[in-house]
Amino acid sequence: MPGAITTAIRLPPAENVARTLDRIVETSSTIEGIWSDTVEPGDWVVIRTKNSTYSLACQGDGCYRVAGGWFAAEQAEDRDVRIAGCTWGGAVIHTKLVAAVGMFLEFDNGVRTTRIREARLIRGGTNRTTREH
Repeated sequence: MPGAITTAIRLPPAENVARTLDRIVETSSTIEGIWSDTVEPGDWVVIRTKNSTYSLACQGDGCYRVAGGWFAAEQAEDRDVRIAGCTWGGAVIHTKLVAAVGMFLEFDNGVRTTRIREARLIRGGTNRTTREH
């Protein structure tokens, strides 16, 4: 088209941040996600990953009744499992996280989800007290 102006914008190179153990430890407390100490019996955690959706009903003492995803595919739903934590895709696991966007959820049976895209905590009752975090 005559007279059209095309502009190319070059973005600065992304900051090259190494994922060292020291760096992970420094930033681990600032992760926005669902922390294990905020989930109480009767609560539900719904996690949408790249490939699946998981529904976790908190039973207390770190146990969750799980449905969806790998558990549905393997006909292993409605069983209690524990959450080992979340990883960034490597061997470092954050044991106090139930779910955080961008991370991978790992269960105690060795199942690791695809990357988490969304995580929601649904409170299970109306006459519960809320805790400051």
